[in-house]
Amino acid sequence: QVQVVESGGALVQPGGSLRLSCATSITFSYYVMGWYRQAPGKQRELVASISNRGATNYVDAVKGRFTISRDNVKSTVYLQMNSLKSEDTAVYYCRANLPGSSNVYWGQGTQVTVSS
Repeated sequence: QVQVVESGGALVQPGGSLRLSCATSITFSYYVMGWYRQAPGKQRELVASISNRGATNYVDAVKGRFTISRDNVKSTVYLQMNSLKSEDTAVYYCRANLPGSSNVYWGQGTQVTVSS
């Protein structure tokens, strides 16, 4: 059974930093990995993605503050979040997608709360 498990969410003050991790049991190096978030009353949105070749993409709201990276040996993707703002508060989800296939896997989510 495929496992996609996020960790690292927490309560942090504005301006603080967090690093989220997403550990998987998939054939990781082939997958496009993405971090999504869903705030209360809002739709889930893509925050950042990283291709199987390491190309990255970010939503404008997090450019310059968040960094997505992957470790193909550990089958893990990370999201380094700096200069956090209250509007970053959301449940953050990890998504794994095998290009050209219907293989899409989601994690259960991890809560990030930015508040003083």
